[in-house]
Amino acid sequence: MNREEKAEAVTSLNAALAGQTFIAVTQYSGLTVSELQNLRKQMREAGASFKVAKNRLARLALAGTKFENLGDLLKGPTGIAYSMDPVAAAKVCSKFAKDNNKLKILGGNLDGQKMDVAAVETLAKLPGLNELRGKIVGLIQAPATKIAGVLVAPAAQLARVFAARAKQSEAA
Repeated sequence: MNREEKAEAVTSLNAALAGQTFIAVTQYSGLTVSELQNLRKQMREAGASFKVAKNRLARLALAGTKFENLGDLLKGPTGIAYSMDPVAAAKVCSKFAKDNNKLKILGGNLDGQKMDVAAVETLAKLPGLNELRGKIVGLIQAPATKIAGVLVAPAAQLARVFAARAKQSEAA
C-alpha cells in the first residue's frame, strides 16, 4: 500500500466508524476466508459490519473519535465489528465466537465507554432493537385484544343461555 491508499483507507474507516454506536474489537487468527465471509454475511443480516484493517491504520482512524480508547486492543490479527444497534454486533460476535473458537472478542466501546469482554458478552444477551420493537407492539395490542374479549363475552354467554333454553323446550 502506498501513502495515498493508506490515507484513503484511514479516511474511509473513520467515516464508517464516525456514526456508529458500538464497536467490538476481535481477534480472528486462524479463520479461513470462507469463515470470515460467513461472519460478514451474518453481520450484514443483523445490520452490522465487520472490517479487517491494519492495526496502525485502524488506530489512526479511531483517533479523534469516541472510540479512540480502543487503540490498545489493536494487536495481532484484529477485526472491528460495528453497528448503530449496540446489541446487533455484540450478539453476532458472541454467537460466532461460541460456534468458532478461532474468533475471540477482545473488548468493545459503547458510545465512548470502554467495555471488557464480560461487558460485551452481557450486551450480547440483551434483546435486540427489533425484538424490543416486537415486545412494545405486543404490549400495545394486548389491552385492545382483552377489551374485545370482554365485550364479546356477554353476547356469547347470552347465546349459550338461549341455546340451552331452546334444548329444554325441545325436550319438554
